[in-house]
Amino acid sequence: MTATDQAMTLAGPLAFVMTIVAVMWPMTSAAPAVTTLPALATVTPPAGTAAVGALFSVSGGQLRTHFCTASVVDSPAGDVVVTAAHCVTGYSDTGPAGLAFVPDYNGTAPYGAWTVTRIFVDKAWASTADPDDDVAFLTVAQPGRGTAIENVTGGERLGIAQPSAGVVHVIGYPDTQDQPLSCQNRIIAFSSSQLEFDCDGYTKGTSGSPFLIDVDAATGEGTVIGVIGGYQQGGDSADVSYSAAFGQNVQTLYDTAVSYG
Repeated sequence: MTATDQAMTLAGPLAFVMTIVAVMWPMTSAAPAVTTLPALATVTPPAGTAAVGALFSVSGGQLRTHFCTASVVDSPAGDVVVTAAHCVTGYSDTGPAGLAFVPDYNGTAPYGAWTVTRIFVDKAWASTADPDDDVAFLTVAQPGRGTAIENVTGGERLGIAQPSAGVVHVIGYPDTQDQPLSCQNRIIAFSSSQLEFDCDGYTKGTSGSPFLIDVDAATGEGTVIGVIGGYQQGGDSADVSYSAAFGQNVQTLYDTAVSYG
């Protein structure tokens, strides 16, 4: 099978020059798993929402590969994005070089690329990689542009202490694809602090994908109650994903991020 390693020159807020280099590697298909949730999973056609996008590595002023998913969350300054903490391990908290967010990525960057300017993770994650704290908030900006990302893409509401049941809508970017994967299914409580979501196709690259409830059919915006991560850093198989349930620890981390906005 082929996958694409894309490099897009960051020439300005919306100006991109793309070159595509085809590479090959073998992929193996996972054996079918036994589904423990009701068969309500609905995979929808590739259709993202402006507030959800891909995290890219950046080198030499160019976007390289996307490796995780993130989403804009509503904030006073309109510059906050949420993802999984394990996605940003190894990056400096106060000066993260080489990291950008591309909202609504679909092989192109319809809303431009946004440089990550700061990373916020819980102390419990930084010290012990506690799966219950596998959440990170990022601030983003476009050099030379004063408009906040939320004013361009909209943003998800932050949902704290939501029920660990019901139907969620999950949008993510497998790292071998340039289109988002979207699926709806019920979640269950995997543990007192972790949520489980069963739907196939959520491979590497989908870490950080938002668990959305109360999605507005017109805008695609909803309330994010978790992100793929947590137990097994989101799951060892493509058909079962996990998330740390958003609790007071996530609210406190969010408050810290917006205080720097």
